[in-house]
Amino acid sequence: MVDLVVIGGLGVDVRVRVPALPLPDADSHTVDPIDLRIGNTGAGVALAATALGLRVRVVDTVGADPAGDVVRAALTRAGVPAVLTEDPGGTRRSVNLVDPGGRRTSLYDPRPWRGGPPMSPGEVAELVRDARHVHLSIMDWTVPLLHAVRAALPAGVTLSTDLHDWDGENPYHVPFAEVADLVLVSGVRLDGRAPAVADTLAPRTVVVTRGADGADLYPGDGSAVPVPPAAPPGPVVDSNGAGDAFLAGLVAGRLRGRPLAEAARYAARVAAAACTHDGMEYPAGLLPAD
Repeated sequence: MVDLVVIGGLGVDVRVRVPALPLPDADSHTVDPIDLRIGNTGAGVALAATALGLRVRVVDTVGADPAGDVVRAALTRAGVPAVLTEDPGGTRRSVNLVDPGGRRTSLYDPRPWRGGPPMSPGEVAELVRDARHVHLSIMDWTVPLLHAVRAALPAGVTLSTDLHDWDGENPYHVPFAEVADLVLVSGVRLDGRAPAVADTLAPRTVVVTRGADGADLYPGDGSAVPVPPAAPPGPVVDSNGAGDAFLAGLVAGRLRGRPLAEAARYAARVAAAACTHDGMEYPAGLLPAD
């Protein structure tokens, strides 16, 4: 039995600290040392959940390349078991520009998957069958396997997805929402349309994340519950991965029996603490215990 299986979303981040966002117009800028580290949304969820004490398994594709070595090494350091299929297109990567206040802009290279699914429906079903919760990153290779994942879950086992870049209309995101019980969307991306989008996804639970402004929780019954932001326990140095840490905190709280609104408030504390650390490999004790 594992607490959480994370499907998809592994990659590397090239983190660049910049003087301001938007970046001032100039031919060149001298910056702090540029780091290459594990990143992307699935890694953020898996590493934060592990730091919170959950038993985690990761399933994804990565390249047989130096970037893939970074991913494998980080998962090994964190003690996260991984089932990884080689991606001939290489490992996904992002360039994250981070300003002095920790705000970031990400340039994402998804390395689109080519060909048929990297594993059969039966194989992916077997990998999730013993999970207490499954989280789906919106990777292209998972689309043909979504219903197999859903069908493999025993009664009472929940499934989440994070549609962080969804505009509420792009049809690519819809199949992920259709198989999920818990859907995260970006209030920054959706702006005033977020309540209407949440309504269309009912009776699923929807969380509209709003960065430093907290979140709104829609339990699927027509109500809306504000989730106030939590005060970071130290200076904000990197907001990359905060939403993933929020999701990990929400899942941890629910698996430990917390009511939904209480688990969401705990998740806000986890996200705030994550912003005080540079990167997604969280040291012991950084993320708050439930």
